[in-house]
Amino acid sequence: MSETVIVKFTDEQCEILLQGLRYVRSSLMLDVRDPTPELDRERKNKLQTIASLVTQLKNATAREMRSVS
Repeated sequence: MSETVIVKFTDEQCEILLQGLRYVRSSLMLDVRDPTPELDRERKNKLQTIASLVTQLKNATAREMRSVS
C-alpha cells in the first residue's frame, strides 16, 4: 500500500530531516553483520529508499525556493 502525504516544512526543519537521513544512512552503512545475500539486498533497498527521500526533500526545497523568487 502506498499513499502520498503532503507536508510543508520550514527550511530549518528540512535541513534537520536531511541531517537525520545522513545519520541513518551512515548508521546503516556502518552496521556490522555477517554478509548474506538477503542482508545485502535489504541494506541496498534501505539505502535506495534513503537516497530517494533525500532527493525528494531537496527537489521540494528547490521548487519552493523557485516559487518564492
